[in-house]
Amino acid sequence: MAAVLLVPQAASAAVANTSIYPVQSIYPLSADYRLTVNGREVPVQRNAGYNGYQSYDTAQFAMGDGDAVLAVTKINNTNIGSYTISPRNLGITGSVSGPTLTFTVHDDAYLIVKVDGRPDLVIAIDPGESNRPPAAGTGIFNVRNAPYSVDPGNGYATTPFQKALDDAAAWGSAHGGQGTVYVPPGVYDLGNLYLRSDVALYLEQGAVLRYTGERAHYAVHWHKESQDRDMTWFISTRYSSSNISIHGRGVIDGNGAATLRPGNLGVNLLTPIYTDGFSVDGVTFRESSSWAVMPTRSSNMTFSNMKIFNRFGMGENDGIDVMESSGVLVSNAIGIGHDDPFSTKTWDSTVDLFRSVPGDPRPLSGVTFEDTMSWTFCYGLKVGQGVLQDQDAVTFRRAVVYDAAVGIGVHHKYGSGTASRIRFEDIDVERLSYSNDGNRTWLALWTGNTVGVGPITGVTVTNARIRDAGTTAARINGQPSAVITGVTLDRVYMPGSSTPATTLAQMNITNLSDYGPVIVTG
Repeated sequence: MAAVLLVPQAASAAVANTSIYPVQSIYPLSADYRLTVNGREVPVQRNAGYNGYQSYDTAQFAMGDGDAVLAVTKINNTNIGSYTISPRNLGITGSVSGPTLTFTVHDDAYLIVKVDGRPDLVIAIDPGESNRPPAAGTGIFNVRNAPYSVDPGNGYATTPFQKALDDAAAWGSAHGGQGTVYVPPGVYDLGNLYLRSDVALYLEQGAVLRYTGERAHYAVHWHKESQDRDMTWFISTRYSSSNISIHGRGVIDGNGAATLRPGNLGVNLLTPIYTDGFSVDGVTFRESSSWAVMPTRSSNMTFSNMKIFNRFGMGENDGIDVMESSGVLVSNAIGIGHDDPFSTKTWDSTVDLFRSVPGDPRPLSGVTFEDTMSWTFCYGLKVGQGVLQDQDAVTFRRAVVYDAAVGIGVHHKYGSGTASRIRFEDIDVERLSYSNDGNRTWLALWTGNTVGVGPITGVTVTNARIRDAGTTAARINGQPSAVITGVTLDRVYMPGSSTPATTLAQMNITNLSDYGPVIVTG
């Protein structure tokens, strides 16, 4: 995806090649929208809210160089009265003719279109695939071919899938590279899968790896005390592994609330743990019942062109939580869900997540999130709540917060570790429609005193466009024994202003306690 905050490019005369992702019949289609790109139909899915929460629709395709003309049509053919296209900083405008909104994009991007009172339409436009492997050949282990012969839709395929993964890893190790497991289109019901060193898992467009929640097929990896629910890692790495990748344009599906009904077994969709040199590219994660992607105690990891579509109302279904890891880059990603889409956390061995995990806690360092878009009932961009080990050099860059309760946050709620050198660069906060812990604000830096007290130091917010400041005061609240220090606010543009704010009052930062001097520059 092109950097979300870039100035729109000049229109090109070329028509972009597009690749439209097939949608499996298990997913309901939208009752509100039809979508075409360059005259070709794009399936639009409905993502229903949970427990009466709002729904949203999604459509996905990839495009190459050139222009793509998109036409969004209301299914009941009533005239469109108003619309918005986000990210707003892209400056995309359209034309309306009756029930149809038409606009042009010049590059891949993740967009959210709002038409009248209809559910928001998320249009995820990926870049074209550049590393698609062949479906068969040397070092390719196709799950549909012998000896695996998986028949999607015909029972659980865990055993042959795992055999393919193990065979591919063995081939990769023997040949100094990666063996590739190739997954063609289809819906594959699976139990736990484990990734060894030197393996690549490729999900073709239309491939769905589906979690079911039936306890007989899953191990219990931990118990989440806040929800009183056992948890399983759907896909995880073997300890001390390396050189692993998951790529393609397929889907890893947690199956939402339906999977809690058989036995109240929650799921973390992907847990790379104690691994090095791990990457994800292009994959869609959807409907996780808990934290979806959990890079844990690992190093040298990249997550790119990633879509996380979780349900609203599910609760504690974070997008990607980077935990106790170093050298992590999350780029070109969209995260939607009830809880924090993009965050970092550190814990210790007494916390529920780690009680059954061997090894010692680790600090977190060198984590970057760039070119992201978030939509959540909680924090758009967040460090915390767990800071039981130090967190250092965390950067959020070129990010759009489409909607949230808190736009930018460091919440040092748990632990006595230090959160230091936290940067928020080139941030665009579009809306703040929700409330979390009494906060509905663009900035919240605050420290608690649960399981110890620790400092926050060296927080920089630079070049931030705040289009909605919320309804509660922005806050900087330390503790007497852990004062928040080293805060710099540089070029913060508040709603309706073309010049940066020069005082804390102008930024509505009036909830202040136990903090050091704040530098304001413009």
